Amino acid sequence: MSKILRVNMASRNCLFEDVPESLRVLGGRALTSGMVADEVPPTCHPLGANNKLVFAPGLLSGTEAPSSGRLSVGGKSPLTGTIKEANAGGLASQKIARLGLKAIVVEGQPKDDRFWLLRVNKDGASLLPADDLVGKGMYQVDRLLWKQFGRGVAVVGIGPAGEMRLTNAGISVNDRENGPGRYAGRGGLGAVMGAKGIKAIVIDDLGGPGVQPADKRAFREEIKKLSNSLLSHPVTGQALPNYGTAVLINIMNEAGGLPTRNFSSGRFEGAAKVSGEVINELATKVRKGRGKVAHPCHPGCVIKCSNVFPKPNGAYHVACLEYESVWALGPNCGIDNIDQIAELNRICNDVGLDTIDAGATIAVAMEGGLLSFGDGPGAIKLLKEVGKGTPLGRIIGNGTAFTAQAFGVTRVPVVKGQAMPAYDPRAVKGIGVTYATSTMGADHTSGYTIAPEILGVGGKADPFAVSKAELSRNFQATTAYIDSTGYCLFIAFAILDDPKGFEGMYRSVNAMCGIDMTADDVVAYGKRVIKTERSFNEAAGFTKAHDRLPEFMRLEPLPPHNTVFDVTDEELDQVYAFEL
Repeated sequence: MSKILRVNMASRNCLFEDVPESLRVLGGRALTSGMVADEVPPTCHPLGANNKLVFAPGLLSGTEAPSSGRLSVGGKSPLTGTIKEANAGGLASQKIARLGLKAIVVEGQPKDDRFWLLRVNKDGASLLPADDLVGKGMYQVDRLLWKQFGRGVAVVGIGPAGEMRLTNAGISVNDRENGPGRYAGRGGLGAVMGAKGIKAIVIDDLGGPGVQPADKRAFREEIKKLSNSLLSHPVTGQALPNYGTAVLINIMNEAGGLPTRNFSSGRFEGAAKVSGEVINELATKVRKGRGKVAHPCHPGCVIKCSNVFPKPNGAYHVACLEYESVWALGPNCGIDNIDQIAELNRICNDVGLDTIDAGATIAVAMEGGLLSFGDGPGAIKLLKEVGKGTPLGRIIGNGTAFTAQAFGVTRVPVVKGQAMPAYDPRAVKGIGVTYATSTMGADHTSGYTIAPEILGVGGKADPFAVSKAELSRNFQATTAYIDSTGYCLFIAFAILDDPKGFEGMYRSVNAMCGIDMTADDVVAYGKRVIKTERSFNEAAGFTKAHDRLPEFMRLEPLPPHNTVFDVTDEELDQVYAFEL
C-alpha cells in the first residue's frame, strides 16, 4: 500500500499516512495540482506558512516503462501567483516511487531561519541540520551528499537563489553522474522550498518495496508497443538522440519564429553557431573528452535527448544544453558563442535558476541598457551577481517581469509574470494561444502545438492561422494526462503519429492501475486536471483578462514575416469553454 509522507517544518515531524481512494489513480501533475487545490488557500502568500510543496512521481515511475521517470513538483507559484506544477527528470521520481511513496508533502514553516536536510529511505524519514550546506551551489551540494549518503542516492535541492527566496529559483534533481542540471525550474518553486527551510532532500530506495503493476503481463505488452514506437519515430528515435532538443534552433530560425534580442526579431544571424548540430560536432568529434550525446536524463529513458557538453580541452562543462536554455541565454540575448552560453547554463544550474526566465531577464536588462546585446562576458558577470546576493543580483534573480519594472522596459515577454519560451507567438499562433491561456503562465510544455505547426507531427497546421483554440485545448488536456503518468512529454512526438504507440501509452497506465480507460478518457482526464487548476486560479483572483499576451505582441510586427499576434480575445476564451 502506497503512503503519503507529510513533513511539517513547524514541528519538524515526519508522518506517513495511507493514500485515500480518491487519489489512487492520480499521479504526477494530477496529484500535485489536486492536493494543492484541496489543501492550499488560493489567496495565501506563496512564501508563507500556508503554502505547501508537493513532490509526486508519475503513475508509472519506478517501473520498466520507457522514459517514465519524470517528477512533478507542485505548489502556489511566487512568480505567477497561480497554481504551479514544474517537471523534472533525474533520479528522484523513480526512487520515491520505489520506496512506496505516492507523494512527499512539505508543509508549515520553521520557527527559525535554519535550513534542514530531509532524508528518506526504507526505514522512514528524518530531518537533519543542513548548516554545512547553506550558501553552497548545487554542484558542491550534490558531491557532498553522495560522499555522505552513498553514490547513487537522489538529491533534490536548491542553490543560493532558493535560499534567498528569489522568485526565479528552481529545484534541482541530480542525474546518474550526480550533476544538478535536471530542474523543476519554472514558477519559482525553489523559493517555496527555501521558505520551508529545506536545503535538500536525499532519497535512497535501497531495500524499498518497489512498484508492481496490477496486470504484469498486459503491462509488459503495452510498454513494448510504446518502446517500439519511440525507437522507430524519426524525432524520438533519430533527431533527439543525435542532436538533442537544440535541433530546433535551426528549424525555428528558418521558420522565422526564433525570438531574438528580447523578442525583437524572429531570426538570429548566429543561429548556426549554437545549433544542435554544432553541439553534436563539438561533443563527439572535435573536443570529445567528457562530451557525449544520446544521454538519458533519467534511468530508463529510451529517447536520450540529453547531452554532456565539454570545454575546449574536453573537460566536463555542463549537462545539458537544451534548446530552451541555448535559445534563452544565446539568441534571445544576441549571444552566438556556445561556450559562453554553456557557462551561463552552468551558473543557472549551480545557483539554482530557471534558464528560460534567466535568459529572458538578461535580455530585458540588455533592453534596459544595463549591458549590450551580444555581451557574453557581461552576461556571465551579471548572472554571477545572483549567487552573491547583491542588490542587483536579487533584482535579476526575481525574474523577467521584476527586472523589467526595475529598468523601465515595456517590451516584456511574460504572461502571468512568467517568461515566454523559445517560440515567438507572432510567427506560431497556436503556441501563443497556449502561452496566453495556460494555467501556469507562459509555458510551451502546457500544450506543445509546435508539433503540428512547425514539425508536421500529428498532422500539419498552418502556424499563421488564428483559429487555434481547439488545437491548444486538445494539446493542453493530453499534456496534463501525460504529466500525470510520469512519462516524458516527448513521447507525444511518436504517439501523435502512431496509434499503436498511443495505445501502449494509455493502456500501460490501465495495466498499472487496474483500470479500463479509453482513448477518449485520456483527454477527459486531462481536462479534469486543468479544471482543478483553473478553479484554484479563479479563487486566487485570476480572470479571462489574465489570459492574454503582452500588448507589444499585438502592436509590433515581427521580422522577417512582419506579423503581429492577431488571435482574437474571443478565440482565446474558447480554450476553456468545455464541459466535463
